[in-house]
Amino acid sequence: QVQLVESGGGLVQPGGSLRLSCTASGNILSIYTMAWYRQAPGKQRELVAAITSGGNTNYADSVKVRFTISRDNAKKTVSLEMNSLKPEDTAVYYCNANLQTPWSSRGGYWGQGTQVTVSS
Repeated sequence: QVQLVESGGGLVQPGGSLRLSCTASGNILSIYTMAWYRQAPGKQRELVAAITSGGNTNYADSVKVRFTISRDNAKKTVSLEMNSLKPEDTAVYYCNANLQTPWSSRGGYWGQGTQVTVSS
């Protein structure tokens, strides 16, 4: 059974920083793209940042320069460093991994989500 477990959310003041982490566990053959999504109340889930197994990255325009995604392939982790946080960054942040297991073809898996609240 594959699990993605996030950590690092919380309450931070505008202009502050947070670091989110996500670790994949279970019987995993390969992990391809890993990504962070977020969903604010009343809004659709949106892509924040993604990183391929080779280290190529992609960011939403709203977070470019402020957020940095990274991964450790050996530890099966992906992190999101968030700086200069704004109230509009408030959302539940979800980890996503496109991966392959011994018993299934490539597919997307989700973490349970971690709340990030930016407020004074």
